[in-house]
Amino acid sequence: MMKALTTSATGLEAQQANLERISNDLANVNTDGYKKSNIEFKDLMYETVKAPGDALGAAMNSPVGVQKGLGVKVGASHKDFTQGAVKKTDYPFDLMIEGKGFFAVSLPNTGEIAYTRQGAFKLDSQARICKSDGALIEPPITVPTNAASVIVGGNGEVKAITPEGETVIGQIQLVNFVNPQGLLAIGGNYYKSTPASGTGIPTVPGENNVGTLAQGMLETSNVNVASSMIEMIGAQRAYEMNTKVMGVADKMLEATTSIVR
Repeated sequence: MMKALTTSATGLEAQQANLERISNDLANVNTDGYKKSNIEFKDLMYETVKAPGDALGAAMNSPVGVQKGLGVKVGASHKDFTQGAVKKTDYPFDLMIEGKGFFAVSLPNTGEIAYTRQGAFKLDSQARICKSDGALIEPPITVPTNAASVIVGGNGEVKAITPEGETVIGQIQLVNFVNPQGLLAIGGNYYKSTPASGTGIPTVPGENNVGTLAQGMLETSNVNVASSMIEMIGAQRAYEMNTKVMGVADKMLEATTSIVR
């Protein structure tokens, strides 16, 4: 009877983790470039009472066995990098990746390289292209102070229109990974590479299966509210069922102890 209590307790913990994932996704439904999370469950070890194939006699083996499951655990959690919807802004430094790839930026203070799908860029006091927190795009690009406008091509080529004419001032590269699900989310819409993701491969947009850039647009969150709400209801029902199992097991234990009295 105690195994029923501990097994259902693992179910409660698993569904709590599932609900926390869903709540984080819904909280970021309006976060540009945010990618929803997926969670995978795995069953725990089994208590083998009788193994399949155990001898039943001199010339007979059991065709099946007897095993007791001991519950569930969270096996993995990873990001879903499917494309989000398009939000048109017409701001020249808003860039959207159409397809695979990440922007590379150097984080302020530490200088570490991080990766993001969120392409809302600005200009800092030195006219360098950066994120709102000061993270500079890599490789760095500086816009001339006398530029009337900036044009970013689908291939990442950045041009400035100045009184002297049109000038190429930089090239935006996208970074691709063999296993994007292996990236480590560090908050702020940033990711870091890990041994699981592999080393980032800088590529010119549009080449080697990497997406192109769209200027004046942003990629919105890929969280589907309706699907997340359905998942939330399913997690709630699963949580309730596990609490009922605990209640039934408790009543059975109570009945057993009352016999002793």
